[in-house]
Amino acid sequence: MLWKTGLIFLCWGLTSGELQDRQSGTPAAPARTTLDFGYVPSGVYDTVAYYEPGAIGILFNMMHAFLYVVQPNPFPEDLVIRVAKDKFGAIQSEYQKVSACDCAYLNLLTLCRVQVIYYELGFVVCAALGLLFTVLLPLVGLLFCLCRCCDNCGGEMHQRQRKNADCLRGLLTTLAGVLCAYAANQNLSSQLKSMRRLVKSNLKDLHTFANQTPAQIDYLISKYDTVKQHVLHDLENVGVILGGRIHEELGKDVQPALNGVLSMTGTMRDTKDALENVSLSLETLQEGTVKLQANLSLVRGSLSNALNDPVCTHPQSFEICHNIRSTLPKLEIAANYSSLTDVTNQLDKVNEVLKTDLGQIVEKGFASFNDTPNLVTDQTRNIVEGVKVLLDDVGSNVTTFTKLFPVHSTLTNFTKMISHTHSQIEDIYPQVDQMDFYRWICCITLCCMVVLILTFNFLGLLCGILGFDRHATPTTRGCVSNTGGNLLMAGVGFSFLFSWVLMGVITALFLAGGNLEKLVCEPFQTRQLFKVLDTPNLVNSAWKNFIPGYLYNDPELDLTAYSLYSNCKDNRGIYSALHLDKVFNISAFFNTSVYSKDVSRKFEGMKVDLRGIILLESEGKQNLISFTETGINEIDFAAYLEEVNKGVTRIDLVDFASRLDAQADQLSKGTLQTSLKGHANTIRQIHIQQVIPLEKSMKYVKARSTLNQSIRLLERTSSDLPVRVRDVLAAVDAAQYLISHNATFVINQETEKYKQTIIGYFKQYIDWIRTSLALEVATCKPLSNIVDTAEILGCSFLLDSMNTFWFGLGCSTLFLLPSIILSVKLAKFYRRMDTEDGLGISRYDNHYCYFHLSSSFIFLSSTLHFMRITCIYCKNSVLF
Repeated sequence: MLWKTGLIFLCWGLTSGELQDRQSGTPAAPARTTLDFGYVPSGVYDTVAYYEPGAIGILFNMMHAFLYVVQPNPFPEDLVIRVAKDKFGAIQSEYQKVSACDCAYLNLLTLCRVQVIYYELGFVVCAALGLLFTVLLPLVGLLFCLCRCCDNCGGEMHQRQRKNADCLRGLLTTLAGVLCAYAANQNLSSQLKSMRRLVKSNLKDLHTFANQTPAQIDYLISKYDTVKQHVLHDLENVGVILGGRIHEELGKDVQPALNGVLSMTGTMRDTKDALENVSLSLETLQEGTVKLQANLSLVRGSLSNALNDPVCTHPQSFEICHNIRSTLPKLEIAANYSSLTDVTNQLDKVNEVLKTDLGQIVEKGFASFNDTPNLVTDQTRNIVEGVKVLLDDVGSNVTTFTKLFPVHSTLTNFTKMISHTHSQIEDIYPQVDQMDFYRWICCITLCCMVVLILTFNFLGLLCGILGFDRHATPTTRGCVSNTGGNLLMAGVGFSFLFSWVLMGVITALFLAGGNLEKLVCEPFQTRQLFKVLDTPNLVNSAWKNFIPGYLYNDPELDLTAYSLYSNCKDNRGIYSALHLDKVFNISAFFNTSVYSKDVSRKFEGMKVDLRGIILLESEGKQNLISFTETGINEIDFAAYLEEVNKGVTRIDLVDFASRLDAQADQLSKGTLQTSLKGHANTIRQIHIQQVIPLEKSMKYVKARSTLNQSIRLLERTSSDLPVRVRDVLAAVDAAQYLISHNATFVINQETEKYKQTIIGYFKQYIDWIRTSLALEVATCKPLSNIVDTAEILGCSFLLDSMNTFWFGLGCSTLFLLPSIILSVKLAKFYRRMDTEDGLGISRYDNHYCYFHLSSSFIFLSSTLHFMRITCIYCKNSVLF
């Protein structure tokens, strides 16, 4: 009961760090920032619950293979459950409810017995053979002695001649089995140090578990400062965070509206530049074409006067003069820029509009709108202070809560219990050593029984080999050879004396160790043992699970032996492994919904008034309207584009001059011809001096290009200017209405998100505490290590060594039977006979080589084993 009480108090103390969230309603929005709480300080457990047997594992595998041959049936899970329920009285209660008589129960018991016998059939057969061996061998030995006393069974000292005498010179030793048993015995003793190391490391891990848990709980509580710092940061920057979010949300409408006004400012400047370019370009082109027009008019008038010459009245010249006169109207400019209306009036109106700095007005609107974070900061000061006070109150509750539960005192008592248990175990170690010494002596005694028999066989072979004389007859054999035969017969006698004792011990160890291996160790390795333990209603017919029923009086709780072992094996926290959240519920104290209500109550009075924000003053709006009234839409853009696309003159002056020369050459020489050629040269000069500059000079080319581009720009601008201005003003009015009248929805929406961000920090903290309690705080790896250590000590150290001991000793004991037969037969060839059948020396010739090879091998093996046994026994005797 002491361990149960300590476990209950330990679990109770651990729950002081529990923080649960049972928030209901709409799920909170995720926190703006993922909090970093660091890593919970974890203890380092030293125990490595793993065992590697090494070279002796080969013997263990041989023993396991033998047990599988004896018992190949799978683990009888159903049978064990029935027997267990019968043990706890559950089956009787069930069948008493079903029937008033005990017939069904008796039938069930009979069925269980049959199944037990079937499962244990291999062990029963082997045990029966062992008991038969134990009982019959002493009787056979007694009869054998009586028979030899009557000169029968090889007792007659007479050797007859037989053809198969050569097969009688072999002796099967049992050295391998003895070595196997001795190795298992020594392995069990040597594992005592490992046992102490495992027990010590397990207790040390329990100390680490108990000492580290308070520090881990304190670490969880201390990390509330991280939440507090983040909440304070968000509260102190409420303008940047909340105001920024409101600004960002409203900016989806405000920014496009103000950007539209800014674009109109650019359009105004572009319009002014285009009008100025039109005015300057038009002036430049008019200046160039006016001079050309004047010179062409003079030439045209002079030619017209020249054609009034009387020569043109002659029939031969009349047609030529008529042709020249008909081309004179073409001798003029093509693009008449002087006919275009100037844009001075429109330019003056645009300049008047630009006197009002619309860009500055828009920047003022931007500045007013961008001041939203400051407005939020100023209007939420009282609310922020209230939340800070609430934050301090919650921190006080968190830090003082651990004082309500005696965590440190409980774990201190648990540590004292571990120390007391450790001291008790240390006090038991001398007794364990003494018991192991007695066990070692008993096992060595059993091995020495076989070794004694091997010693007699060894000495018999040694004396027989050394005293053998191939020329001696059976009646004339020497004393040494005769002694070898007597030693072999002594070995036979001791075999009869010891074999039944050895077989009795082996049978008992076989039944105990074999069944424990098949019913405990193997099911534990395959986890079938946990299935049996977790069977519903196993211990108590009213309990579904016995662990929670025993610890918490709640058998319906989903806590099984396998789940507890698996969770601890995965190094999870004892909080989740034992389902302490279902038993120690303190979530009402650390409930996120409580914090949510408190924080929500503080934010209920938050009012943010943005009606003071003016996006565009009335002066700016009037400026946009005035821009639409500048009259740029009254410009005759088609006339401008038509004149710009015309050439400089209507006809090519060079071509006109050339034709004029040709026509003059057709006239008779005289004043008219000379005048026409002079006018042709004058036209060429005009082309070179005026037309070519107008066509190719950068000044005039640029003027025409600028005029063309500016006119097209003004045409595009004027086409949709009223619509654009109307849309811009409508967007500004809509944004202004949103800020002044409909911003409450946006403010409430963003305030809710900001509030949920604050609450989200608490939720992250509580979730982190829940996860840490489940995975990192008070990890119960030491509990699973204790179970694994018990399995290593009981199965790997004790049972495997014990089973290997009886396995090796059993093999040696079984091989004593052929040893008895061969020793009796071989003694005939070493002992001195009283009579013989005239057996000649030549009878030994054919078997001499084989005899010496066999004897030499047995001699060498026996010598090595005897020396090893003697040395180790002496060493252990000195140590003890």
